[in-house]
Amino acid sequence: MAAFSGVWSRVSYGGRAIARKARSGILGPLAGVALLAAAPVTAQDTAQDTARNTAGDAARTRILALGDSLTQGYGLAPEDGLVPQLQAWLEARGHDVRIINGGVSGDTTAGGLARVEWSLSDDVDAMIVALGGNDVLRGLDPAQTRANLDGILKAGAGRDLPMMLVGLPAAGNFGAVYKAEFEAIFPELAAKHDTLLVPSIFAGLGDPSDPTALRGLMQDDGIHPNAQGVTRIVKALGPEVEALILRAEADPAG
Repeated sequence: MAAFSGVWSRVSYGGRAIARKARSGILGPLAGVALLAAAPVTAQDTAQDTARNTAGDAARTRILALGDSLTQGYGLAPEDGLVPQLQAWLEARGHDVRIINGGVSGDTTAGGLARVEWSLSDDVDAMIVALGGNDVLRGLDPAQTRANLDGILKAGAGRDLPMMLVGLPAAGNFGAVYKAEFEAIFPELAAKHDTLLVPSIFAGLGDPSDPTALRGLMQDDGIHPNAQGVTRIVKALGPEVEALILRAEADPAG
């Protein structure tokens, strides 16, 4: 039995929290990690968080992390979320950087597209885009996911921002064609917009075929990574973000 089968979670659908069963067959052992959330974070919450994170950081490289519950840090103490851990990792390596938490639990690529313009405040120097998992969870048309992500990246390109696109795998539950179409989105859009590419945000968690090993990296819901799991993700993701920082520092005017 896969690591995350048989777990009931609450998913935000247009503001309604709907209980559904998250089975390993929906997205596979890793693709569903951290994409569900018990309660959505509102756009207002994210705007306020952005304002708090950017205040007083004039000397820093500011990177917007546009994502879902994994980016938001669902179920974790504030210091254990992806954004705080990533920033601490980068600062420990000497980077003067501020990662702005643009994560909204349960968000799809459509939600990201709807809020990217106002999320990209004038003092943002670069952007990480980590969306798409909830699109797969809901079985949304990959063509629409592609269009939404394309729109998000166009918004960043319109501001001449260095960007990094973070992908994830899709399981074969919707068929081989769906899986291939979805997974092709990330490398193709990264090439189109000349962004850095991380093929899978879950690569740092290890072998997805070993549910026993993964269990120790999950919260009690079996879906979201615990603090140790996030640390593993950050260890793999951090060097890629360093490359993004180099791009931003090479063109500080944006």
